[in-house]
Amino acid sequence: MLVAALAVALLQIDIGFALPTISAVGAKLFTSEGQQWFIKGVAYQLSNDDPLVNVDQCKKDVTVMKDLGVNAIRVYHVDPKQDHKGCMSALEDAGIYLFVDLDTFPTYILADQPEWDKSRLEAYQAVLDEFQKYDNTAGVFVGNEVLNEPSDIKAAPYVLAAGRDIKQYRDQKGYRNIPVGYSAADIATLRPMLQNYMACRPEPRERLDFYALNSYEWCGPASYTTSGYSILQNMTADLNIPIFFSETGCNAVKPRTFGDQEAIFSPDMSDTWSGSIIYEYVQEANDFGLVSYGPPTAPVAASNGLETCAHNDSSWSADEVSFYRYSNNPEPIQPDYDNLKSQWAKVSPKGVSQSAYDTATVKPVACPPQDATWTIDPSAALPTLGSTETFTPNSVTPTTASGTSSATGTAKPTSEPSGSSAENNAAQASDKPHKSDGAGHSMLNFLRRSKGTSGEGCELSATGTALVAIGLAFFWL
Repeated sequence: MLVAALAVALLQIDIGFALPTISAVGAKLFTSEGQQWFIKGVAYQLSNDDPLVNVDQCKKDVTVMKDLGVNAIRVYHVDPKQDHKGCMSALEDAGIYLFVDLDTFPTYILADQPEWDKSRLEAYQAVLDEFQKYDNTAGVFVGNEVLNEPSDIKAAPYVLAAGRDIKQYRDQKGYRNIPVGYSAADIATLRPMLQNYMACRPEPRERLDFYALNSYEWCGPASYTTSGYSILQNMTADLNIPIFFSETGCNAVKPRTFGDQEAIFSPDMSDTWSGSIIYEYVQEANDFGLVSYGPPTAPVAASNGLETCAHNDSSWSADEVSFYRYSNNPEPIQPDYDNLKSQWAKVSPKGVSQSAYDTATVKPVACPPQDATWTIDPSAALPTLGSTETFTPNSVTPTTASGTSSATGTAKPTSEPSGSSAENNAAQASDKPHKSDGAGHSMLNFLRRSKGTSGEGCELSATGTALVAIGLAFFWL
């Protein structure tokens, strides 16, 4: 009887098996078991709403993700006040990790007038506080595509300052060393200066833990050389922090065959690159999805002071439709789904064990010299909390709340060569709803249709109205 009772009691215990945690060591990602880790991920965010609170939908999606071969997701916007245990547990049970952006539209670092202040820091900290609880949080981003052209270079120190302060907060709180990084737009005129700037400073606390790239260079039947990936590899081979593709999956040629995955996980690139995140999991108006929840439902009718939200589907613009909030049984979109599944199934980079990895040979990459192209002095002090950017067309002077200078530089925008990969990529990426245009369409549309407490409707608060006005001002300056 005693044995039988004990057996029943054991069956009733919810035994959880935690995934090994992920850390950045030198230029690679490792599990806490000492094995090098490579990312096979998908971007997971259909709307502005937090996708990690609907447990039923998470479980449906996780089942499909596991079949696809996913081991990581990227989520762009979350609400740290919500309960994420259900979704994070479902992901963990399937062996799936999370990369989460710390910023939201109101706390985004704007390229036109970058600022790093207490309110942003506290917002970033709140997201970190929430997700550090979970062993399957693989990393956090302090920014996404903040810099999109040469004139945006002045924002680079502010992104790096955000990384510095989040790392310091992480360490002060005694959290594990969750990697802190940045997701960059693939802009030819900023390569490789931006990645090197984020990794070159002599003090490790002032370097990012990883760097990631949103790149749509590989389109259709390309190759390692014709796609431009060989150039990316040459530019990153000596980088001293991990690098991976935080978005990839060009859809200019259909169907998508995802031939770039074979290259990314091949010996040509896998010694430098730690994998990729495919844009994106759920189908929306931009046609990047791997699964579909079915046709969108019409938005709720309500006036927000700027426009009326009672539109038929056909009258909404592409990025407006893409922000519908809906969920359903995920159905694979073929043949793209099976094409990616097949590519991932046949790639298995060997990597190296952490014990065999000699970090003594990993030295900080050389900082980009200050010149007419890269206008930031790499040796200048990073902005302190409360810093904001004031500038004239020929100079950049960050000031703190007390008015002291913290960095200098000269902003001289240069034009992008016609037909360049960066120009083509920008056109390719312009339809992605999560491509951040400073105060452009993404932030503005979010504010125009800010959700009420019920999660439905389009009412705009007084704060939202003010933020829209600020966004419009930045956008049209």
